[in-house]
Amino acid sequence: MKTQFPSLESTHLPVMLNEVIKISSPSEGGVFIDCTFGGGGYSKALLKFPNTRLVGLDRDSSVSSIAKKIEKKFFSRFKFFNIKFSDINTTQEDNVDVIIFDLGLSSIQLNNLNRGFSFKSKKKLDMTMGLSKISAQETINNLSETQLKLIIKILGEENEASKIARNIVKARSKSQITTVDQLVQIIEKSKKKNYSSKINPSTKTFQALRIFVNKEITELINGIVNATKILKPGGKILVVSFHSIEDKIIKYFFSNYSENRPRPSRYFPENKKDSSNFLFERYINKTIKPSKEEINRNNRSRSAKLRFAIRSKNKFFHPFNLFKKFEKYLRVEEYNV
Repeated sequence: MKTQFPSLESTHLPVMLNEVIKISSPSEGGVFIDCTFGGGGYSKALLKFPNTRLVGLDRDSSVSSIAKKIEKKFFSRFKFFNIKFSDINTTQEDNVDVIIFDLGLSSIQLNNLNRGFSFKSKKKLDMTMGLSKISAQETINNLSETQLKLIIKILGEENEASKIARNIVKARSKSQITTVDQLVQIIEKSKKKNYSSKINPSTKTFQALRIFVNKEITELINGIVNATKILKPGGKILVVSFHSIEDKIIKYFFSNYSENRPRPSRYFPENKKDSSNFLFERYINKTIKPSKEEINRNNRSRSAKLRFAIRSKNKFFHPFNLFKKFEKYLRVEEYNV
């Protein structure tokens, strides 16, 4: 008899599951960490292989009920931590075979209108993923116009950030902006009409606020660095990303800290083979994308990109240039509300 899982779990479909399983090779066994547990899709699939042991992480406490059911069934092979994935090193795991990140917003969070992530919501402006210190409501009602403009422009890549920020400040001077629909109306009035675009006019501003509230860039960079620390030689790190900022970070980290990292210029000599100057084996700079069949089945997967890298035998060293490269994003996330 098949185990029945709650409806909360069925609302989130793991993206590119077949591809993740193929790359992870769970038939060989080993220790796996699912850094964005969500509905448990990856975790359950990996636990079907008898010689796997799995650790699930999620900052959202609402998924703990799903994790408890899996813990009950696989008590000796699965454990769950309600933590941010940047704290992966606190799990006391090392020599890990595979670490998986499925970034961005889960369907569980998006479909709950009380969370304030959906444009369709008329509820409180929240947007917290869990273990967050501030909300979107606090952000838009307290930060300066300049700070809001930079958040929307840099984290949302929104060209009309100046006008949106100006109109937010104008609106809040009359009364606090407390609900999602209030913010949506402000954004729609601020943006030029683009009838050919299929993207909701609020998309980029909502992305920016969500990233800021949850410090997603800071989390991602610290998360992949700390994950690399505990991977065993030959271990794999897999990342599914959903927007260009995430993908830039992953591509840079994997490419520039690999054995075949690119030269700063084609006029520079080839990189010397040094046994200590790279974290990953030869990196294949290729993104894996979902099939048309998967996109038809799960529209959320349409913008997904999967990259993976293999840990070298070298001792871990801190990738300072990674933090320097994306410093402008990290600085914006440091604004105090």
